[in-house]
Amino acid sequence: MVFRKLKAAFGAGVSVDTVLTDSHVYPGGNLRGEVRFTGGGVDYNVQGITLEFNAVVEVESGDNEYKTTYDFHRAEVSGPFKLQEGAQHAIPFQIPVPWETPLSSIGGHHLHGMRLGVATELKLEGALDKGDIDPLVVEPLPIHGRVLDAVGQLGFAFHKADLEAGRIADSRMPFYQEIEYWAAGEFRRAFKALELTFVTNERDTKVILEVDRPGGFLTGGGDGYAVLRVPNGDTTDLTGPIRDQLMQLARRRGLF
Repeated sequence: MVFRKLKAAFGAGVSVDTVLTDSHVYPGGNLRGEVRFTGGGVDYNVQGITLEFNAVVEVESGDNEYKTTYDFHRAEVSGPFKLQEGAQHAIPFQIPVPWETPLSSIGGHHLHGMRLGVATELKLEGALDKGDIDPLVVEPLPIHGRVLDAVGQLGFAFHKADLEAGRIADSRMPFYQEIEYWAAGEFRRAFKALELTFVTNERDTKVILEVDRPGGFLTGGGDGYAVLRVPNGDTTDLTGPIRDQLMQLARRRGLF
């Protein structure tokens, strides 16, 4: 799959195609492919080729909100080399995908609200061209899938997903993902919505459950939080543990 074609904007006449071996990746996995070049009208000194992972993130500033693009991972594909006039050149790459890379697709379906991408940065002597951001498709690990399945089994309905600027405990990222569901089933009176956040490393995944509780005549609304930490290799059914955490949050308001 070709996801990148770059014409150097500074008139070098160098064309670059980035070709992926597989268009879908997983947190903790690898992005594989090769960068292919065709030289311009003269010889050029290429100083470096870098692939950059990007994400569109929501930022709160006072009473205002806006979206901006964060660069959250960079990997060098090549150091300096000489690109001869009109010559063709290809450089294979294998780039580790950070464990905390947010999800953008589940079961082949795009997560509404998510925008992830990769840019190819070409640096020639005296000039730099990053070009446009091209889509990056990140699918869940089995542990993520089991959590999402459990939430669905409990009757919650997917609403949207987004990235919010800020740091949370145990995370190295400058933002965090929230996968939001409308409450239904036995929890429809207890909560308005449920938001999931994953913090994953090579060993385990911390699952943060944030609920939006409606206010009542004698009770205030507001958010409630619960946390599960599950080994990535765990294969037990998570519906019960997640239900238990949600029941505890509901009981604090005297609803069960």
